Amino acid sequence: MAQRTPTPDGATVFDRRAVRLHRDRAALGYAGRGDFLVREVGERLVGRLDDVKRRFARVLDLGCHGGELGPMLRRQASLELLVEADLSRSMVARAAGPSRLVADEEWLPFRAASLDLVVSALSLHWVNDLPGALVQIRQALRPDGLLLAAMLGGDTLFELREAFLRAESGREGGVRPHVSPFPDVETLGALLQRTGFALPVVDSDLITVTYESTEALMHDLRAMGEANATQGRARHFARRETLRALGACYREAFGQADGRIPATFQVLYLTGWCPHESQQQPARRGTGSVRLAEALRPDTP
Repeated sequence: MAQRTPTPDGATVFDRRAVRLHRDRAALGYAGRGDFLVREVGERLVGRLDDVKRRFARVLDLGCHGGELGPMLRRQASLELLVEADLSRSMVARAAGPSRLVADEEWLPFRAASLDLVVSALSLHWVNDLPGALVQIRQALRPDGLLLAAMLGGDTLFELREAFLRAESGREGGVRPHVSPFPDVETLGALLQRTGFALPVVDSDLITVTYESTEALMHDLRAMGEANATQGRARHFARRETLRALGACYREAFGQADGRIPATFQVLYLTGWCPHESQQQPARRGTGSVRLAEALRPDTP
């Protein structure tokens, strides 16, 4: 039986066994079909290291999928060790690096202060206990080590969510969740602070992909290993009538002039540092040298 880690409020949102099975099934045809979003996000994520003046010798790619970030990370001249880890053994087998590991994001096997950089592209949104995972990542980082992660946000696939809501109403005896509940920028920013990261930053980006049909979109989600893995998901296929209605509702609400339909992926980028005395510190309360009145506009009451 797969380990299921509850969130702090006791709820288990995701079926981690299903997450692993979805990635296992996607692994065979992943290259060239299911890897396009990870590659795009990975380029944007790793590109942020160009703005960081220091280099990182010991790096973990957490949730490595098929190892797409490996070549990007190996461009660093100072890289001594790159560990590619994923929940799925089949995905890990696709990675090309010599240091590969099957590991669950909720149970990290790394010693304290053993890593300089943890990078994670489109994996952490499937974690039940995200605060616990972030604490483990921070503990594995050396002082002044960096977490650089990307995960899907709350606006992801809002079109599909709305279309399913319209299509299932009155047809399936109720509405089941078909799109995962994703976090927002404010929640993640507060979470980074609460889990002990210094200088936390969270920002958002939108990537829109167009498809010929809802069937093509659903096929791509399965190829990416991103099929629905919530505990409350329907355990049977929707009726043909509902699927036809889904396509019609999607086109009616979001169809483009050329006949294609858009699918939006909101990507949230997380940056946080393991605390170190050399980092910039906020000024102590009451040490400011400028009065509040001097900073306010003249017409401010």
